[in-house]
Order: sequence, then C-alpha cells, then structure tokens
Amino acid sequence: MLDFLAENNLCGQAILRIVSCGNAIIAELLRLSEFIPAVFRLKDRADQQKYGDIIFDFSYFKGPELWESKLDCKPELQDLDEEFRENNIEIVTRFYLAFQSVHKYIVDLNRYLDDLNEGVYIQQTLETVLLNEDGKQLLCEALYLYGVMLLVIDQKIEGEVRERMLVSYYRYSAARSSADSNMDDICKLLRSTGYSSQPGAKRPPNYPESYFQRVPINESFISMVIGRLRSDDIYNQVSAYPLPEHRSTALANQAAMLYVILYFEPSILHTHQAKMREIVDKYFPDNWVISIYMGITVNLVDAWEPYKAAKTALNNTLDLSNVREQASRYATVSERVHAQVQQFLKEGYLREEMVLDNIPKLLNCLRDCNVAIRWLMLHTADSGNAQKGWPFILLHIKTQNQDLLHDVNKSFLSLQQMFKQMLSEKQTKWEHYKKEGSERMTELADVFSGVKPLTRVEKNENLQAWFREISKQILSLNYDDSTAAGRKTVQLIQALEEVQEFHQLESNLQVCQFLADTRKFLHQMIRTINIKEEVLITMQIVGDLSFAWQLIDSFTSIMQESIRVNPSMVTKLRATFLKLASALDLPLLRINQANSPDLLSVSQYYSGELVSYVRKVLQIIPESMFTSLLKIIKLQTHDIIEVPTRLDKDKLRDYAQLGPRYEVAKLTHAISIFTEGILMMKTTLVGIIKVTVLLVCVYLIAFLIWNPSELMPKLKELGATMDGFHRSFEYIQDYVNIYGLKIWQEEVSRIINYNVEQESYWPFVCLLWKNMYKSPLPISLIGMTCHIDQLNTWYDMKTHQEVTSSRLFSEIQTTLGTFGLNGLDRLLCFMIVKELQNFLSMFQKIILRDRTVQDTLKTLMNAVSPLKSIVANSNKIYFSAIAKTQKIWTAYLEAIMKVGQMQILRQQIANELNYSCRFDSKHLAAALENLNKALLADIEAHYQDPSLPYPKEDNTLLYEITAYLEAAGIHNPLNKIYITTKRLPYFPIVNFLFLIAQLPKLQYNKNLGMVCRKPTDPVDWPPLVLGLLTLLKQFHSRYTEQFLALIGQFICSTVEQCTSQKIPEIPADVVGALLFLEDYVRYTKLPRRVAEAHVPNFIFDEFRTVL
Repeated sequence: MLDFLAENNLCGQAILRIVSCGNAIIAELLRLSEFIPAVFRLKDRADQQKYGDIIFDFSYFKGPELWESKLDCKPELQDLDEEFRENNIEIVTRFYLAFQSVHKYIVDLNRYLDDLNEGVYIQQTLETVLLNEDGKQLLCEALYLYGVMLLVIDQKIEGEVRERMLVSYYRYSAARSSADSNMDDICKLLRSTGYSSQPGAKRPPNYPESYFQRVPINESFISMVIGRLRSDDIYNQVSAYPLPEHRSTALANQAAMLYVILYFEPSILHTHQAKMREIVDKYFPDNWVISIYMGITVNLVDAWEPYKAAKTALNNTLDLSNVREQASRYATVSERVHAQVQQFLKEGYLREEMVLDNIPKLLNCLRDCNVAIRWLMLHTADSGNAQKGWPFILLHIKTQNQDLLHDVNKSFLSLQQMFKQMLSEKQTKWEHYKKEGSERMTELADVFSGVKPLTRVEKNENLQAWFREISKQILSLNYDDSTAAGRKTVQLIQALEEVQEFHQLESNLQVCQFLADTRKFLHQMIRTINIKEEVLITMQIVGDLSFAWQLIDSFTSIMQESIRVNPSMVTKLRATFLKLASALDLPLLRINQANSPDLLSVSQYYSGELVSYVRKVLQIIPESMFTSLLKIIKLQTHDIIEVPTRLDKDKLRDYAQLGPRYEVAKLTHAISIFTEGILMMKTTLVGIIKVTVLLVCVYLIAFLIWNPSELMPKLKELGATMDGFHRSFEYIQDYVNIYGLKIWQEEVSRIINYNVEQESYWPFVCLLWKNMYKSPLPISLIGMTCHIDQLNTWYDMKTHQEVTSSRLFSEIQTTLGTFGLNGLDRLLCFMIVKELQNFLSMFQKIILRDRTVQDTLKTLMNAVSPLKSIVANSNKIYFSAIAKTQKIWTAYLEAIMKVGQMQILRQQIANELNYSCRFDSKHLAAALENLNKALLADIEAHYQDPSLPYPKEDNTLLYEITAYLEAAGIHNPLNKIYITTKRLPYFPIVNFLFLIAQLPKLQYNKNLGMVCRKPTDPVDWPPLVLGLLTLLKQFHSRYTEQFLALIGQFICSTVEQCTSQKIPEIPADVVGALLFLEDYVRYTKLPRRVAEAHVPNFIFDEFRTVL
C-alpha cells in the first residue's frame, strides 16, 4: 500500500499541510500576543479619555453609521483617528491575518473531512485513514491543534482586545469591501467569550465548550478521534516506558490531546461516567496537572470542576492518601536516582565499555529521573489549587531537586553524545575487532605449525588447522547480518574457552594471553553490534522537556544564585538549555515533513524565545563580573598611581601601593572564575559591556544640559572615568580571554550611535530635544552670548567672560574619542533638520496665511521691480515694509539663530575631527582626501560630458565614503542639503526684509566686526549669517540670486540717496549689508565676483576706508 505521507499521496499530503499550518498559526499567535498595543486594552483613564471615542468593540456593528457620524462632527477626533490608523494599521492587519488563518484552518479541515466522506480521495475514507498509523496521528493532531489555537487566543489575547482589533481593521482596511471577505465569520468565531486569564477571574458558564462549537465539526469524526485516543497508543510511546508506573508519562502527549478534544464533545465530560473513569484510570491515575502545548499547563482540578462525570472520575486521583503516596514516591525516587546520576557525572565513570554493558540500567535510571522531574515540576507549578494542602512538594522541588534537573540533563547530554559517536564509529570498530581477532588466531596457528618459535610449544597440526579454521570463521562474520553474526560470535567464544580447557593450554601463559585477547575482541564485537539507533530514539523520547518550556522560568532565580555561588554550574545549565532546544522538535516536526516555508519563521520564534531565556539566566554572570570590574575601575582610577617609565629608587615604596594592588588581584581572580564558567558555556562576552558603558551614554546626553561653568570640569571628570574604563578593560582582557579594547571601542561606538538614532527618531520626540533649549547652555548661547569668529570663542554679553571655545571639542575628543565627537556632530545634524522643518511650518503659518503680510510683500515686490534698477525714496519704502511685518521677526530670528549656532558647532567639530585624523591617522586622511577629490572630479566631468561614467543608483560608494569623510572632518557643514523643499512664494524678499530689519540692532567694530548694539536686544552676527546661508542653501539657487540682488539693490539705492546730501556718509545699514555680502562670499568660498554682480566693485573697495 502507498505510504500515507508519500508526496504522491494527495490524501496524506492534504492533512499534513493542514497540521503543519496549525503549528505555524499557534507560533504566530504566541508571537503576536507579546506585541498587543497597550492602547487596545484601554486600561488606564488617560487612554479611555483619549481613545474611547475611536476604539470600538462589537457594539459598533449595531449602528456603524451613528458612530461614524459622531466622528465626522469633531475634526479633532478625525485627526486623532487618522493618527491612530497610521500608527496601528500594520499591527492590526497582522493580527487580523492571524485570526483569519484560524478560521481558514477549521474551514480547510471541514472541507477535507467532506472530501473524505464524498470519496474525492480514491480508496480513502475516514475509517481507512484512522486505520493508518500516520493518518490516525494527523487526524487527531488536526482537531487538537484547532482546540489549542482557540485556547491560546483566549488566554493570550483578551476577548475585548480581539473585538477592538477586528473593528479597527474593519474600519481602517479596504479589504472589508472585497467580495471574498469573511469578516463576519471571523467575528462570530472570535467574539469575546467572557473568559479572563487574570487570577481570581470567574469562569464563564459553558466555557470552553460553547466557544469550541462556534464552527460546527463533523460529530462522527470527533467521536472516532476520541475513541482512538481512548483505546490506542497512537504514537507507540509505551515501548519506551516498559514499567507500568510510567504509563501515564508515556501517554502524556496523548492525554493532552484528549483533554483538548473532549471539549468538542462535552457530553462525555458531563454524563459519561464509565468513559471518564476509563480515561482517568488510563491517563490520569497519578497526575492532575498536564502540559497541553509547549509548556501551557492546565490543572484538571479547576478545569473539570463544572463537569460532573469528569469531576467524579478524578476524585480517586485527588484522594489525599493517593496524593500523599505519589508525592512520597516521587520524592524517594528523586533522591535515589540523584545519587546514581551524580555517580555517572564523576570523571571517567561513563566509559565506552561501561555504557555498552549497562545500556538497560542507564535507560531505566534516565526514565526514573525524567518521570520524577516531570511530575514534580508540573505539580508544583503556580496553577491555582495544585499547591493547596501540599506545600512540602513545592519545598522539595525548589530546595532539593533543582540540582537533579541539571545533573540529569548533563548526564543525558554526555550519554547522548557518547552514543552518537559510538553509532557513527560502529562498523569501523567492528571491522577492527574482527581483524584483530582473526590475526591472533592466525598467529596461534603459525605457532603450532612449528614455523614461529614460541617457548615450550610443541608442533601440533590439529591445533594448527583448528586455529586457522577459527580465523576464517571470524573473518566470515557479516556486519550486515547482525543477528547471525552475534549468534556465531557467541559460539566462537565458547569454542575458544573449551579449547583452552581440553587441550591443557593453561600452562602456556602466552598462548592463554592470545586466547584471552581474541575472546575480548569477540566480546567487543558483540557489544558493538548491539549499539542500535533505537536506544537514541528511546533516550530522545524519555528526555522530552517540552512540558517545561514555560515552567522553567520559575527556576531562574535559583539558577542565578547557583551560578553566583558556583560558576561551574554553567556547564550543567548548558545541558538544560540544549535539552530545552530539543523541545522545538514538537512544533517543527510536521512543518518539516510538509516542506512548509513556515519552517524558518516558526523555528526563529521558538529559538528566539529560548535565546531570550538563556540571556535572562546568564545575565547574572556579567552582572557579577562587572560588579567586580567596577571596583577595579574605581581602584585604577582613584587609588592606583600609574608607574612612570623612569622611577627614582627612593619613590618605589610610594608607587608600590600593596593594599590596593592586592585588592585588584583578588577581584581579578573572582572575575577569572566567572570567565571559566562562561568559557565552559562556549559563549562570548560581546554585548554585556552595556551594563557599565551606559554611563557614557548618560554623560553624552547630559552634555549640553550642564551649566557652562561646570562643563569643562565635568568633561575632565568624565575623561578620568573613561580612562579608568579603558585601562581596566586593557588590564582585564587577558584574564577573561577576550579582545577587551576592541569590544570597548565597538560597544561605545554602538551605544553612542544607537542613542543618536533614538534622539533623532521624530515620531517619538525625546526628552533631550524638549529640554535642549530650556537648559542653561543653549539659552545663554541664543540670548546672552556672542560668537567672536576670529577667536572661535563664545563670550557672555554682560560679563564679557568666556563661555566656551574650541577647547571644549578638544576635551570631548580626548574624553569620548572620535566616535563620541562624531556622534555629537550627527546629533546636531538631526537637530538642524528638525529646526529647518519647524521653520518651514512657521513660514507657512505666520507669513503665507497672513493677508496683511502678503499684501505688504506684494507692494514691496512691485516697488523694487526690476531688481537691477535704483529704488526711488528707498528708505521710506524699505522701513515701511519692515514696520508692517515687525511681529513676525522674533520667531524668525530665533529659528535662524539656532540653525546658525549649530552650524558653528558643526564647523568646530569638523575642524577638531580633521585635526585629530591628520595627527593620528595621516595616511587615512590623505587617502580619503584624494579619493574625495577624484570622485568629485569624475562627477564634474560626467556633467560636462554625460558619456563619461557616474556611480549608479544601486552603488553605495558615495553613501559609504560620506560616513568616512564626516568621521574624519573632511566636509563642509554649510554645503549640506538637510531637507527637501518646495517652492515658497516671497521667500527671497522675506529673507531680505528680515536681514535689513536686524541691521539696526548691530554696529561695526574695527576689532570684532559686527557686534550687538544693545545687550537688551541681542543679535549675534556669525550665527545670523550662517543661519541665513544654510536656509537659502536648502532651496533652488535662483532664490539665492534674487536674495543677493535685493541686497545689492538696497545698497545701491541707499548709497544713491546719500550722495544727494552735502556731506555724504555711508549709513550703518549699508555697512552691515556689505559686510554680510563679504562674509557670505567668505563662508561659501565663492569668488568675489558673485557679490560684485550686484554691487559695484568700487563700493567694496572703498567702504572700509571710511569706517
């Protein structure tokens, strides 16, 4: 008959795909349950008030038009609704697809059953499939997995949350209008059941049977599946557990399936006492807490409370004398087998000969251990009534048997690895023993032939012929026919014993030795031929730990304390973690058999969960190590003085510092012990540095929030701390067998870059950005300081004291290194982007939506057109426009000044980075500069001649080289395009008006240039120029041309008006405008003719002579 799971068996492949899909759906539901947006729970009052009017349960479907009309009446609710949709549509869609998969699963299963009944699959009916071993397993699993899905959904995703998600998807998704949408069916299946997983919550009536019956399933199919589960050992597990007291453990997976499937036919639970008694006697005679799927536990005391027949049948199991007997038995067993397991773990005990001679004994010990562990772990779990009246069980497992779990797993792992190795070498060793035995017999034949001399051995042709025949018989043994070979080997051993006895060969020790060696080789052949894969399969079945997938978490604190006391405990934990990894076989088996593409996704989910748990447990190692390392850092930083290269003899005692150095040695030894445990675990320390280097991140974020007077001392303090960290990592790396400095640099760089990205993620405007301009330093920079360009220094306007200078960035470079300074530069870059975006919003709001301002700008445009002409009565026209737009300049000035100040900071950072790069890495700096020039030359040549090459869109060269250039300070922040922009009407003339509106607040100083006229009305010249320059750079170059033309027209018109006076004098505003053009040309590194195109060159040449 055709194999049921063969690829060309459509009937088998169809049900296999359904079951495979079921396991994948459960994994997706478990994954999604960890990402439920908190807002859908509406737990706190703030969420209820904010979102209560836009998040609906199924009451929405009674009158959707009414609810939508309420939203339409309130624009603020519409905006909130749209924002909520954008933020949550992706996750809501993911949940809906998972819910849809559950409905599709049961629809597919029902269709498969209908096809079986209608004869679609030739020669296959429901009865014949249930007769097949694989078919029986798959049909039972298909119904069981559907039940598990429903239970998982109700436990992990509350009913109200499901309803709100489904309604949100219905409202926000266009898919609801499609003809094939089955939204109604999904809503009927997954509407709230009233069940709550919260402790103390009351169980709804008829739950979960009413929930399970929402989609009808063929009753005869359910009945037949229950019949098979009651009567058959569908997975043939009993053979792995021959002892009768282990039967309930052998059938544990089947018991879990039966528990779930009985809810599809609740009449058995209610009234069929005989059937329930049979089920309890077979599956639950000594246990009442079961694992139904990947560690999800159920306590039958609570679960079967509402069902009369089930409750009555379970009473015998729950009888206090039976409970006491079971607890005592498993406590006794655990103590007995623990002693045996500890014996196995002794060095040199598990040898190959010992294992081969004691396979049954070892397997029995493993069975007893795992059965005891399973019972004790399940029945001491936090599952309601399971602990009432039996506290000694909990005490037993938590205090005494925690070691048993790890010892058993370690011995299991050792045995498994040894057996796998023996199995792989089985034939090679067998052939080797056969060859050795045959050669020994041949040599003895030669001895008795008289050819090979041996002391006191006479020639004996009969023995010679006999030994040659034995040698041939040994060589004739066939590995492939293990049964015949084993029988014949036993006969050969017996014959060798007889020949030694009857031919008086005991007198010759050498002959006896040959015979003994041959018998030994033949014994080894028998042992080796008995190494069978069935033993490994039995070990895998017996060692199943999937029931502890969630329960193991309750042991975390005990495990961590064990590691803290004894770091070598990690090796035992490793065995437990590997054992837990084998639990992945359960959900992945069918997915793998079906060659489903879900294999990767499902395995990644469960593997990720296991990795997270391993990290959680092992976090105690880095915590303990870094507690010691922090003490070392403190000693290295504050107590131990670094020994100079040259030292006077009389000062040697001062530098000895025996006390602190002894303390460092003691702490180092403690760290090395933990490292031993980690190396046993075969893991690395990458990532754990975050525990301490997080301080760096805090310092970096707080950097711009300190008072300027405290900034340099704080940086020096941070520099000392960082140097202590650096020296400690350099010191400790040999003791922990890692590249400490490499990890130090990589992790500090990663943390700084991560925090910069977090700060710059606009949807979550962070605390730093909110506080940045409320802190002392930025306020003083914006309002109370001026920047002297020649000195590259900021001064306080009132006290004339230095606030900060380029030395600040040298100190940051010394303290945090290149990655710290580069991270600060990137942060400033993101802040400029945000400020420019805010500026554009402000421009739209206060200029383009203000009718008065627009009329003023339109009148001014008409008055100055064309731009090459001289404006008559210019003073009146310009100052009239300034007066009418006075109210907009305060916000405008603040935005421009912020951008300008940050550009100055970026320039200073670039200078410092470039200086340090040229000093520390001159070859890198030279290579980057040359590559940059070559690339720019090629790009310019391409634009001159498009036939020449240019980097393609998918070529990342330009993007990658930019990161290097910025890290090396080989870039000009003023040339950077920060944002994409659209055309803005009146933009050049608004900026021109803004500039001439600020000029009266400034005056020219021969030593310092343009400075603020009044401290009460502060305007800082360099940030003003750089802010305007940066702003214009974001738009098309014609805006800059118009802006410069307007300034040139203003200068020419004002100068023209001045020449009519008796004593012509250049007005201060014209001087300011000319200085702006000079500075513009200087900062942009453009030729002077750009400005001379709008202002005659003689004015540029002469205006400084009259100042």
